[in-house]
Amino acid sequence: QVQLVESGGGLVQAGGSLRLSCAASGSISRFNDMGWYRQALGKQRELVARIISGGSTNYADSVKGRFTISRDNAKNTVYLQMNGLKPEDTAVYYCYAHHWLPPYDYWGQGTQVTVSS
Repeated sequence: QVQLVESGGGLVQAGGSLRLSCAASGSISRFNDMGWYRQALGKQRELVARIISGGSTNYADSVKGRFTISRDNAKNTVYLQMNGLKPEDTAVYYCYAHHWLPPYDYWGQGTQVTVSS
C-alpha cells in the first residue's frame, strides 16, 4: 500500500505560480504512469498532466505551455509546476499513481488551488 500526499496548493492571483508536490510513502519507481487530475466545482474530473516511466509527458490543451510535470524517483515525489495561472485553473488537484500490469491505482486526497482574478 502506498499513500500519496499532495501539498503546495493555495490562493494565488491570476498570473501567479504554484508548485504542487505529491509525496509517496514508498517507492514510485514501479509506477509506469503518474500525474495530476483536477476537478472544479460542478465539473468532471479531468487529466491535467501525466508523466510516463521513461520521461514522456502529456498535458491537457488548456495547460500546455504553462504547466510542467516532473518526477524524482529518488525522493518518491511528483511535481506540477504551474505558471501563468488563470481563474479557470481553480480546482481541487489530485495526484495519482498507476501501475500497468497488474493494473492498480493510488490516489491522493487532493489539494485546493484557487486563482483569483
